[in-house]
Amino acid sequence: MELAHSLLLNEEAYNQLGEVQKAEFIFDWLRYLEKLLLATSRSDVREKQKTLVEQLLSLLNSSPGPPTRKLLAKNLAILYSIGDTFSVYETIDKCNDLIRSKDDSPSYLPTKLAAVVCLGSLYKKLGRILGNTFTDTVGNILKAMKSAESQGRYEIMLSLQNILSGLGAAATPCHRDVYKAARSCLTDRSMAVRCAAAKCLLELQNEAIFMWSTDLDSVATLCFKSFEGSNYDVRISVSKLLGTVLAKAIISKHPGAAASRQSVRRVSLEEVLELLGTGFLRGSSGFLRASGDMLKGTSSVSRDVRVGVTQAYVVFVSTLGGAWLEKNFAAFLSHTLSLVSQSHPKATQTQIDAVCSRRCVSFILRATVGGLLGEKAQIAAAKDICQAIWKLKKVMDAVMSDGNLETRLGSADVAASQHMLVCALQELGNLIHSLGTTAAPLLQDSSAGILDNVTSVTLHPSISVRLAAAWCLHCIAVALPAYLTPLLDRCLERLTVLKSSPEAVTGFSFAVAALLGAVKHCPLGIPHGKGKIIMTLAEDLLCSAAQNSRLSAQRTQAGWLLIAALMTLGPAFVSHHLARVLLLWKCVFPVSPKDLETEKSRGDSFTWQVTLEGRAGALCAIKSFVSHCGDLLTEEVIQHLLPPLPCAVDLLTLLSSILKTYGSPLKTPSVVYRQRLYELLILLPPETYEGYLCAVLRELAADLTAPDVQVAASTFLLPRLCHQDDLLMLSPLLQDTDHRFIEEQLLLGNGIACGSLEYDPYSIYEKDVEGDSVPKPLPPTLSVISSAVKLFGVVCAHVGEAQRLLILERLLDSIKHTKGARQQVVQLHVVSSVSSFLKYVAGSKGHLGPEEMRRPVLALVMGALESPNPLLRCAAAEAWARLAQVVDDGAFTAALAQVSFDKLKSARDAVTRTGHSLALGSLYRYLGGISSSQHLNSCVGILYTLSQDSTSPDVQTWALHSLSLIIDSAGPLYYTHAEPTLSLIIMLLLNVPPTHAEVHQSLGRCLNALITTLGPELQGNGTSVSTLRTSCLLGCAVMQDNPDCLVQAQAISCLQQLHMFAPRHVNLSSLVSCLCVNLCSPYLLLRRAVLACLRQLVQREAAEVSEHAVMLAKDSREELTPDANIREVGLEGALLTLLDQETDGRLCHDIKETLNHMLTSMAVDKLSFWLKLCKDVLAASADFTTVTCVDTMQEEEGDKGDDASVLTIRNDGRPHPFTNPRWATRVFAAECVCRIINQCENAHSAHFDIALAQEMKKRDSRNDFLVLHLADLIRMAFMAATDHSDQLRLSGLETLLVVIRRFAAIPEPEFPGHVILEQYQANVGAALRPAFTSETPPDVTAKACQVCSAWIASGVVSDLNDLRRVHQLLVASLTKIQVGKEALSHLYNESASTMEILAVLKAWAEVYIIAVERHKNHKQPLKTTFSEESVGNGSISSDGLLDLVHADLGTLSRLWLAALQDFALLTLPSEFASQLPVEGGAFYTAETSENAKSHYYNSWAFILHATALWLTSTGFVVADPDEGAPNLSRPVTPTSMCQGSSSGAPVKSPEDVYTERFHLILGISVEFLCSLRSDATMESITACLHALQALLDVPWPRSKIGSDQDLGIELLNVLHRVILTRESPSIQLASLEVVRQVICAAQEHVKEKRRSAEVDDGAAEKETLPEFGEGKDTGGLVPGKSLVFATLELCVCILVRQLPELNPKLTGSPGVKATKPQMLSEDGSRLVSAALVILSELPAVCSPEGSTSILPTILYLTIGVLRETAVKLPGGQLSSTVAASLQALKGILSSPMARAEKSHTAWTDLLRSALTTVLDCWDPVAGTRQELDEVSLLTAVTVFTLSTSPEVTTIPCLQKRCIEKFKATLEIKDPMVQIKTYQLLLSIFQYPNPAVSYPYIYSLVASIVEKLQEIDKRKPEDTTELQIFQEGIKVLEALVAIAEEQHRSQLVACLLPILISFLLDENALGSATSIMRNLHDFALQNLMQIGPQYSSVFKSVMASSPALKARLEAAIKGNQESVKLKIPTSKHTKNSGKNSSIQLKTNFL
Repeated sequence: MELAHSLLLNEEAYNQLGEVQKAEFIFDWLRYLEKLLLATSRSDVREKQKTLVEQLLSLLNSSPGPPTRKLLAKNLAILYSIGDTFSVYETIDKCNDLIRSKDDSPSYLPTKLAAVVCLGSLYKKLGRILGNTFTDTVGNILKAMKSAESQGRYEIMLSLQNILSGLGAAATPCHRDVYKAARSCLTDRSMAVRCAAAKCLLELQNEAIFMWSTDLDSVATLCFKSFEGSNYDVRISVSKLLGTVLAKAIISKHPGAAASRQSVRRVSLEEVLELLGTGFLRGSSGFLRASGDMLKGTSSVSRDVRVGVTQAYVVFVSTLGGAWLEKNFAAFLSHTLSLVSQSHPKATQTQIDAVCSRRCVSFILRATVGGLLGEKAQIAAAKDICQAIWKLKKVMDAVMSDGNLETRLGSADVAASQHMLVCALQELGNLIHSLGTTAAPLLQDSSAGILDNVTSVTLHPSISVRLAAAWCLHCIAVALPAYLTPLLDRCLERLTVLKSSPEAVTGFSFAVAALLGAVKHCPLGIPHGKGKIIMTLAEDLLCSAAQNSRLSAQRTQAGWLLIAALMTLGPAFVSHHLARVLLLWKCVFPVSPKDLETEKSRGDSFTWQVTLEGRAGALCAIKSFVSHCGDLLTEEVIQHLLPPLPCAVDLLTLLSSILKTYGSPLKTPSVVYRQRLYELLILLPPETYEGYLCAVLRELAADLTAPDVQVAASTFLLPRLCHQDDLLMLSPLLQDTDHRFIEEQLLLGNGIACGSLEYDPYSIYEKDVEGDSVPKPLPPTLSVISSAVKLFGVVCAHVGEAQRLLILERLLDSIKHTKGARQQVVQLHVVSSVSSFLKYVAGSKGHLGPEEMRRPVLALVMGALESPNPLLRCAAAEAWARLAQVVDDGAFTAALAQVSFDKLKSARDAVTRTGHSLALGSLYRYLGGISSSQHLNSCVGILYTLSQDSTSPDVQTWALHSLSLIIDSAGPLYYTHAEPTLSLIIMLLLNVPPTHAEVHQSLGRCLNALITTLGPELQGNGTSVSTLRTSCLLGCAVMQDNPDCLVQAQAISCLQQLHMFAPRHVNLSSLVSCLCVNLCSPYLLLRRAVLACLRQLVQREAAEVSEHAVMLAKDSREELTPDANIREVGLEGALLTLLDQETDGRLCHDIKETLNHMLTSMAVDKLSFWLKLCKDVLAASADFTTVTCVDTMQEEEGDKGDDASVLTIRNDGRPHPFTNPRWATRVFAAECVCRIINQCENAHSAHFDIALAQEMKKRDSRNDFLVLHLADLIRMAFMAATDHSDQLRLSGLETLLVVIRRFAAIPEPEFPGHVILEQYQANVGAALRPAFTSETPPDVTAKACQVCSAWIASGVVSDLNDLRRVHQLLVASLTKIQVGKEALSHLYNESASTMEILAVLKAWAEVYIIAVERHKNHKQPLKTTFSEESVGNGSISSDGLLDLVHADLGTLSRLWLAALQDFALLTLPSEFASQLPVEGGAFYTAETSENAKSHYYNSWAFILHATALWLTSTGFVVADPDEGAPNLSRPVTPTSMCQGSSSGAPVKSPEDVYTERFHLILGISVEFLCSLRSDATMESITACLHALQALLDVPWPRSKIGSDQDLGIELLNVLHRVILTRESPSIQLASLEVVRQVICAAQEHVKEKRRSAEVDDGAAEKETLPEFGEGKDTGGLVPGKSLVFATLELCVCILVRQLPELNPKLTGSPGVKATKPQMLSEDGSRLVSAALVILSELPAVCSPEGSTSILPTILYLTIGVLRETAVKLPGGQLSSTVAASLQALKGILSSPMARAEKSHTAWTDLLRSALTTVLDCWDPVAGTRQELDEVSLLTAVTVFTLSTSPEVTTIPCLQKRCIEKFKATLEIKDPMVQIKTYQLLLSIFQYPNPAVSYPYIYSLVASIVEKLQEIDKRKPEDTTELQIFQEGIKVLEALVAIAEEQHRSQLVACLLPILISFLLDENALGSATSIMRNLHDFALQNLMQIGPQYSSVFKSVMASSPALKARLEAAIKGNQESVKLKIPTSKHTKNSGKNSSIQLKTNFL
């Protein structure tokens, strides 16, 4: 293919190729040429132009295919527009000659067509340059058209369109001719020609004024004719033409010149609407001819015309635009409604017609009002509609008030207004539904009176109006949940009052049912008591039905309808009324068959009608129960449900005879009864009605073959039974389109009604399948068939095999015995039911049964495969596949395939060929794919042949579709066929005419399947792979150019697959441009494909996609007209706009996903862009809110004008990129803002640091950081939080919360001590205030409470007065909720008030927790770094916040305790249900406990923490002052822990109250922590642990835990689990802190017991004291019963996790194993240190024997940590874990147990072993040198020496080793080690017991003195040596102090010379280094101290050495000279020396 890439055609290469490759080669060259020409310079093109033109023209004769001719023409045009134009006339002549040629052979046709296309293209590109030639050309083309066949006519029309668009006004002379030609084509028999003609006329009307002036009527009539027998594409094209022409007629401003020539009449809106109305009402019969038919009264407008005109209405209004519609809405509304009024009886003469016409009118209103108007305009429109309803109602009232009943009901006026009312009510409902809570102002506006109007229409005599009004109420309730309960009350009240009016009974019962159906859409629900009211009312209606025959039918229906609707509320509501429902159900059917017989003989027509109505209703109610309350279907309930069923089935069998007796009035009731019973049986498990399966089956068979069904309505039965993929190749009507709502009626065929609410009132409460539109149940005659088909599948699978065979035979016969149209109907029903049966068997993994069962099934399916109905063939192919699946036998499957092979070889008719080719493709669908290559080869061979049968496009379509299925099911087996298949696909794509779009669609599916099968192979580089890949890309390119939108959609999904498997080879820029062009296509499936592809692309390369889109928009060629907005707002903005207009759920989901991916990958880099997008969307709606928010601001900020201006919307005059976005789009924008903030968190830290951000922005202005946009973020959150839409308010508050949390801590660089959020406090207050008004729904208030607490807790505002505003909001809510669950709003379910109460309590709890924390932090001494004033401020806020809370603490504590008590009750396991309080808890009612649980789960943890802190602060000692003693721990409502006894019991003592509260908190915590749910949040766990810590901070609870050992152990085990299951270090640390507190509690308890025992036995002998503490007198610890053991387990777990080497099992040997010591992470060190602290506390909890048994473990672990973490650190520091282990060692060694008589000897032995272990750490094990830190080990030895009793360390062997270690360490060269060694020795030398210190002194002094003399000789050079010297001198000085008198002189004699040698005389002092000077000062100072202390020794030494004396005197003299200068430095050195030694002491010794 590379050879094709050149400017001139490479003819050598071309001539060597075969036929198929030649076409491919040419196409590829032309594609390349198009790009090349645009990129080549003009001069280069001119050089080659002549050759190129010749090559291109020669191609005309090589019969090019459609795509090729299009490209060829395009290239010719481009070539002439770039190069010279003088040869263009020859080219045009040549083309004209080709067209004139008389050759009519098919082989010459492509050449002619190519010439036509070339002409069109040339004129389009070159336009007026060719001015004078066009008349001949057009004449020639029009002449050719007379003899052309459909392809020719199609191409000629398109070519004319191009000529007209190129020439513009210059083409006026031939406008009339073109118009005439196009008129005839507009009613052509070929649909493609009609579409082309419509496009041509659309182009023509741009310049041809006559079309929308003088000829307007005839254009309209023509379009109406064109709609007759049209398909979907024609309706789209022609309605676009008609709508545009009519719109043009209204808006045209006629140019003066034209007006003078022709007298153009202005057309008024009325005339245009009248014209459209004519088409709608009379169709294409025109004005005159109609009269004859009308007299006969036969003609009814065909549905396709009506649907086409409906679409034209929509195009007409859309062209005029939203602003026009707003102005003219009233006129438009009255016209549209009049289409179904009585003045045009034609449109509504039968019910079927009426339903269809109503649908059309609804569609017009929905598409215009719903699609074009913004929210404000929609509210105005709703008022207009309401006005119209009111007028119609008044007319109605006048008629109804007429006294004479007969004239009243017979009056035509009732019928007259009914259809108009239905349409108006449905649109009103839809409008309010889409407005959501933004419609609140509309309903509050009393002048509009919407609710009154709608409720009053509920009494209309027509049932369809009553239903529509009920549905409208349903929509209002879903949109505005606050109206649900009031509306329900109102309807129930009217229903009770007007019980005697039949209209009221049905009307208001419909309304109640519809409102109950709305409950599931309103998360806040309705009060629980309503269920009871409705149930009572329903019972009442049913019981009173018999009293008044006029009302019995209505009351019966109403009663059951209410019960059925009640069931949808779910188990919580229904469980209380279930017994009554089951009783009613039992009573509605006779008890025994005998009773049924007597019934049959007794009744008359009317009683049977009522009876059937009642029984059908009961069945419906039970069906509703089974489907909505599955949880209540226990075995017991099912047993109650069953008894009436046999009777119901018996009645089914009697129906036909009853019908015979009473005739037609019973026809509908009996059909409805059947359907209800079938529906119920489908839901029940077949086992429940086993006994009468056969009876049911017989009835079903009779129904399916019944003689009374007239029409074969295959489209409602079969699509469910066909495979989704197969439906695609049938009529596009089966696919999703934007016009699905009206196109459905064409699908069903003329004699069948479309669905409508009045066919089944019971569907009013069901959840509608298609989003928000009205439920559309089909007429009972149809729905009974579809239920029967479904049930047949189930029942047939469960009867015995003999029965099954019989029934299948019977069905087969019934088809044979009927004829003609009847036969088709029966066949349809039978095949559907058999398919349903096979599907059911396959789904339940069953088997068909014995072999003889296969024959009838096969015969049935075979017959259907050859049926003329394509849908039936589809269903049969699916059944064929299911048959193979359920028989599951290879031989049988092969036989089935053989049947199809034989048929296909012999059959010639298209029907058989299509059916069997699909059967072949589907056969292996459910068998896991094709495994035999031989079978595959045969299939592929046959399908290849069929797909090339150009005589029948249908056969091609089906064969190719089948091929795509085979490719799918063959998988890798197909590789061998890939190349031939691909060349077949390309050949067909290049040759099949574009008029056969369905063939192209199948080709697309094949290509898609092929790409999927090849998969990642497509990335390869081999020649074969690259050929395949090029062919795939070529195929996609051909499809992209196809005029059919669905083919383009296929192309896009193929490219999407290719991009997934071989991304490098897909040209992204051309793909993105194709996507952008189709973003706003009128075809839903194309838009879906575009977005699915975009969504995939942006996951990998969002930035590139976005750039390509903007580039494309900037180079904008004319294709991009629909969405030029990309230029301004980028692809992202365009997608947001699309999201706002789109109604298809799947599409909206894809748009959101795409935007989310783009945001994730690009938001940080294009921050300003994204924020501006979100802001524009949010601000575009702010015109509602500006006024309100500014007012609140002004009143609050009297003087700060600027704050108010932040929030007003700046109108800078330029048009807004987003016009009135809907609330859902704004909610999405607000969510995007939160996502952007989250994205920035993972990016640069400067996003949250204003100083850094400003600095980086200065350095490079392109830098952009989130913090710089804070004002915008606040403003967006504010706009959203104060909107009318509740969802948006929630999103806005969430955004505000995120902003507060992320930005609270960022300091404001310009005002130190303040934070940047402080300046926005007014905005935050203003955003929160509206959420606390009384009419705000609880979920918004709950969210606002969360924001309040976050704001107060964030510490942003330091001034109490500023905080008070937000604090006030919380105080107000607290007051509101104190009344408890009773008095809160009755608008919503009780659980909603639970949610609100808990949200308030949780918010207060968070504030209190923060206040206490701050108070604690401030009590610690303040750091001196604060400036004075900030300390002042801070301290105010720390205590001040606590003071703010204190005022309400009494109330809060009561409410908190009540909430915790509720939570404790709700978390009890279900077996305690019987013990729970009957009326519920403090804040929940018993009935709503399930719903309330989730709210408690959200908030209990913080409340628990706060309560624990409060109890701690009262210390558990004092009762609350404001609670009287009797009222302790009683929550607000009378539920208390001991419910039963509380009434008569005496008042509890404070002790009991505290115990109760203590156990409440402990119990909740342990219950939560011991079974952590997977969804438990980190915050809950942390809060819970903090609560326990707070609890154990106070003595009283500690004494409770200490005295109850089981409690302590339980708590420790639970904490152990938490540590094992939660990795977070903060949680583990918090757990360890609680463990420490538990151990402290145990210690205190043991001490207390010992003390009291000593006091009691004061005089007794010590020996007799009982042993307290664990281990008693045996020392044994029982696991599970021992606190110490539990603690040890937990600590080992922590230590081993951090230092696995401590586990002897892991390390293999129990001894010490040499590994390098390691530094732990900071968290790890913290955990280890905490565990060691706990270990060192343990001996104190034990008895002496007990302590002996745990000591080895504790010592092993402590020394182990020391050994594993003793790393050498710079500067001789100790790592934190070593410090902790030394501290722990010290604690253990100094334990009183070491000295207790009972344990003394054991401890001494163990401690000696431990010391040995420490000493062993030094010695290299097995030849490895360990890198341990000597200082750490020496310190450990010193701790042993100093902290144990002397007998441990004074045994000679140990003492000797210790002393050796010190000696060795003194020899180490590292100065830091020496300094530390001296410091440690100093502490040993000073030890008071000589037995310990003297051996060290004797052994080490000599070497110390030597060292010092050595330093003396070489003089210190740096500060460390100076420090060594100073430490050494300190040691000697200490020795002097310790020594006995007789030895002291020797020591002083050693010391003095050393000191004096460092003294300098005054000359040397001046020139000395600072170190020498410091030494001099140090020596002099020490000498000054020693001299006076030991004066005699001093004098004698001086006397004996005059040199020393002289030196000393000189130094003293020199010092006095400079004493003034030296004082500070000497002081300083003195300090530094002292500090270091002091520090060390405080550390551990």
